[in-house]
Amino acid sequence: MRIREPYDIRDERFRSICLANVDLHQLDDSNHWAEGPVWFGDADCLLWSDIPQNRIMRWTPNGGVSVYRTGSNFSNGHTRDREGRLVSCEHQTRRVTRTERDGRITVLADAFEGRRLNSPNDIVVKSDGTIWFTDPTYGILSEYEGDRAEPEQDRRGVYRLDPTTGALARVIDDFAQPNGLAFSPDERILYVAESGASHDPSVPRVIRAFDLNQESHVGPGRAVATIDAGIPDGLRVDTQGRIWSSAADGVHCFAPDGTLLGKILVPEVVANLCFGGVKRNRLFIAATQSIYAIYVNAEGMPVV
Repeated sequence: MRIREPYDIRDERFRSICLANVDLHQLDDSNHWAEGPVWFGDADCLLWSDIPQNRIMRWTPNGGVSVYRTGSNFSNGHTRDREGRLVSCEHQTRRVTRTERDGRITVLADAFEGRRLNSPNDIVVKSDGTIWFTDPTYGILSEYEGDRAEPEQDRRGVYRLDPTTGALARVIDDFAQPNGLAFSPDERILYVAESGASHDPSVPRVIRAFDLNQESHVGPGRAVATIDAGIPDGLRVDTQGRIWSSAADGVHCFAPDGTLLGKILVPEVVANLCFGGVKRNRLFIAATQSIYAIYVNAEGMPVV
C-alpha cells in the first residue's frame, strides 16, 4: 500500500518538513499490535515488537520482513545503549533487559524497593549511559499483552537506571499511565506521554515536559502538547527539538513550544515511531497491524 503525500498542515512551518512526491509506504501488515520500533544503522534494519504474538520482528531494505525473536516475553519498547546493544521492556516478565552481543539476555531491572515492577513500557538511553523507562500497568491488565496480575507498585512511575551500579530510582510518580518518552537534543528536557485516557477519559491527553539539571534531577512537569485524536503513546524528538508523537489518526508533529505544526495521516491507530535510514530522515511508524515508512525533511536524534 502506498499513500501519496498524506499531510495535514496546521502551521506553515510544516510545509518545509513535508517532501513533495513522497509516499507513505506500508512495509508489513502481519502484526496484531505493532510497537517499540528501533533502528539499527550498523545492521541496516528495523526491529519492533508484535506484542500479542510474543515476538520481535525485523525489516531490512533488501530482505524485507522476518522474525527476529520468538518468545520475546511480550516485549514492548526498545532502544539501544551506548554500546549499540538492544535494550528492551518486557511485559510478561515485568523487567528491563539487555541483549548481549552473543545473544545472552541480561536482566537490568525487575523490581523497585523489593516489589515487582508493573510492566515496563518504553525506554530511552541518555548520553551518560543511564537508562530511563516508564512503568504503567498495561502489560498486567489482561492476558493479551502479558499476564494479568495485580500491581505491586503504588505508583505508575518513570525510572532512571544506572546500568553500571544497578541503582534504580523512581524520578516521576504522578502519572496515571506514563508511556513514551524522549529527551530534547540538549538533554535538558525529558518529554513523557500521558496515556491514562485509554482507561479514564478524564485524564488529559498530553505530553509533559520535565526540566533536568546537570545531575539529571527532574524538575516539576508541565503540559507542553495536547493530542486531539486518541492518546499520546510513543514519541520521538528530531535534531531541531520538534516533538513527533503517535496518535489515533497518525503522527503529530509539534514545535518545541507545543504548537501543532501538522500531521502525517495514517490509516491505522499509531502506537509508536522512530527515525531511521542512512540519514535518519525516514520515519518508521508502528500502527496497529502495520509498519509504515515515509521520508521527511527532518533528522531524528541518533540512537547510538
